[in-house]
Parts: sequence; C-alpha cells; structure tokens
Amino acid sequence: MKTDFTSGKIAPELIRFTVPLVLGHIFQLLYNAVDSMIVGRFVGREALAAIGTSNPLMTLVILFMNGITLGAGILIGTHYGAGDYDTLRRQISTTMLGGLGFTAVISILFAALARPLFRLLQVDASVLEMSVSYMRIIFLGLVFTFVYNCLASILRALGDSAGPLLFLIVSAVLNVAGDLLLVAWLGLGCSGAAVSTVVCEAVSCVLCLIYLQKKVPFLRLGREWLVFDRSLLRATVSYGWTSAMQQATVQLGKIAVQAVVNTMGVPVMAAFTIVSRIDDFAYIPQQNIGHAMTSFMAINRGAGKPARVREGFRSGMAIELVYGLLIALICFFFARPLVSLSTTDPLVISHGVKYLRLIAFFYLLPAVTNGVQGFFRGMGDLRITLVSSLTNMGVRAAVALLLVFGMKLAMEALPLSYLAGWIGMLLVELPLLKKSLDGLSAP
Repeated sequence: MKTDFTSGKIAPELIRFTVPLVLGHIFQLLYNAVDSMIVGRFVGREALAAIGTSNPLMTLVILFMNGITLGAGILIGTHYGAGDYDTLRRQISTTMLGGLGFTAVISILFAALARPLFRLLQVDASVLEMSVSYMRIIFLGLVFTFVYNCLASILRALGDSAGPLLFLIVSAVLNVAGDLLLVAWLGLGCSGAAVSTVVCEAVSCVLCLIYLQKKVPFLRLGREWLVFDRSLLRATVSYGWTSAMQQATVQLGKIAVQAVVNTMGVPVMAAFTIVSRIDDFAYIPQQNIGHAMTSFMAINRGAGKPARVREGFRSGMAIELVYGLLIALICFFFARPLVSLSTTDPLVISHGVKYLRLIAFFYLLPAVTNGVQGFFRGMGDLRITLVSSLTNMGVRAAVALLLVFGMKLAMEALPLSYLAGWIGMLLVELPLLKKSLDGLSAP
C-alpha cells in the first residue's frame, strides 16, 4: 500500500509508513538474532563470540551498500514527487547496475581478506577459524542482500513500505527453520547459520523483484533494466557515495569499539554480542522513523511544498522522542530477561545486564540525532550527515580508548563513550538545523 506524503495529515501518514519499515528491519535483524540464540545455546560461547566478532565487518559493508541505495532513493523520491517518470526509470536501472558491480568486487575482496582482517582486530585464536568461515559464506551471498535492499529502497522512495515487509517475514521464518536444521540438528555450527542466512536473503530478493514487476506498472522495465545512463551517474555517485560513507562511518566507530572489547576476554565479547543485538532492535525503529522523514522530505521537496517539509520534521521528531522514552524504560527494567534469551552463562549475563541498563538511559539522544539526520538527507544535505556521523564515531572511539586503557574502566566505559559521541553529533547538527528550518519558513 502506497502512502501519499504530499497531502493529508502528516503524523498518521508518517506512522503508517514507518510501522512496516520498523517491522521489516526487525525481521531482518532476526537473521542475526536467531543465529546468536541458536548458536549460543546449541554450540557454545566461542561460536557466539565468533558470530559477534564477524558482525561489525559484515555490517560495515552492508551499511555501505545500503547507503548507496539510500542516496539513490533520495533522487528517486525527488523525481517521483516531480512526476518525472522517464528520469526515474533510468535512475533505477543505473543504480542497480552500478551497485551490482560494486557488490561483486567487495564480496571477493572481503572473502579473500577475512583472516588478516580478523587478526588486525585482535580476534582470539580460539574463535578465529569459525569467524573466518562464517564471514566468507555471508560475503559470497552478498549479491542477494544488495539486490533486495536496492529493490526495497525503490519501493520505499515511491511511498510503499508495506511490500518489502511481507518478504522479510517469509524469509525470517525460513531462517529459523534453516538454523534449527543446519545448526541444531546437523551440527554445522557457524557455517550452517551463515548458509541459512544467505538462502533466506535470496528468497526475499526474488519475492521483492516479482512484487515490483506486478504492483508498479511503470517500473516493468524489461530490457530497460540494462540501461546505464552516464548523465545520471555523477549525481547517483555523489548522493550514494556520501550516504554510503555516512553509513560506513557509523560502523567504523563500532568496529573500533569492538576492537577494544576484544581485549576484555571471551565472556565480555559474548555479552557485548548479545547486547549489541538488543541494541540493534532498540535502535532500528529510531533509524526507520528518520528514513520515513527522509522519504517525506524528498517527495515534498520535489513537489515544491516547503511548509509541508517543515511540519513533517516537527511531527517526525515528536514520534522519535516518544519512542526513545518507551524503549529506554523497556531496556532498563527488562535487561536481565532480554540478555538471558541468548545465554545461560551467569558471567555473560552479569556483564550484559550491566551494559544494557547503562545504555538505556541514553536512548533519547539517538532519537533526536536520527530525526535530524532524516531531515538533512531528505533535503539533500548529505555532507552534514557525513560530518556529524564522523564526529559521533570519532568521539565515541576516542572516549572508549581513554576510559578503558587510560582510566581502566571495564564494560561500563562503552555506554559512556556512546553518550559522548551523540553529544558531539548534536553540537555539529543543531546550529545547521536551525538555519535550514529558518530557510524553509522564509517567503
């Protein structure tokens, strides 16, 4: 079902668009969460740590690819809002072809360099081989991840966030069955979990392509999928590259923190893996509200409605803050049962509960930063999102190193470093936000 962002009440339309986005990303996160829970319970904490230490590198590449599709989605939404369907179709085919080539190169490169990369990150020798095997399988199936995310981004840019949700539900359910078969029954460990994830990504990719062809008549491209428009390439690369760098920067900060965690021993590594999964579930809806704001801004900017853009920002921020408060309360009061879903190890649970309760206090800050980022992306000001993200991750990594190695703090240093990063990000964004909003209200 498509959402009409150019007319009607804003808050209900944003919520209607955001809910399928949130549910879709939650089901996507279930791939990793199910891997962690089943591997943690049926294989052991070494295997759980292997998946956890693989995740930052894999997520770095996936977020980089998603940044490309997100940047292209801004252009797609603007063309759609302006009613320029010819340029819209050429934009889509150019994005798909360019992204496929990039994905192929990255997949081969990271699969080949898996072992030296993990050694650089100081991965414990007891989990090194499992980490390498898991990551190589995931990267060899990365093309399915790109195609699905590209097609889903196209649908969302056109105001349809419900379609991609259906396919993620199907593939998430299949992933649970695949993990139980390959890991719990056949005993294939981390490799079995990786194979299950790749197969399910392929299923969601195929279903999304069929849906696009049947439900969006003007995007039945046929041979036009092979059109590569050089005149659109520069704008696509500019938007896509800047957005990809912003997405990758966020993950680079997480990798720096993961390197610090890897010096604390396997129990802390396992606890950090579990809480990172919980944190993903808590954080993703905030990001999705920001992505809904991006689509809203881009479409209304293309339609020439600045007053509606400004009002959309206000409505989006209100939704962000309500959600941020709710998730903070849930994570604080239910920390122990949430962590216990993935392990029965008392030492791992103790570390995880302490970390989750600390970070729960700070969830209102990323609620604000995600809303602001969504606004700037929709307005096409991607350099601001990149600079503020660089500030966030740079401060986060520096403070984590200072607190752990300088002040000798343990796992509690990590939430404090996140807090410092979010504050630094807001100090960069807020003055620029005021200037941009004032510009929208000018006659």
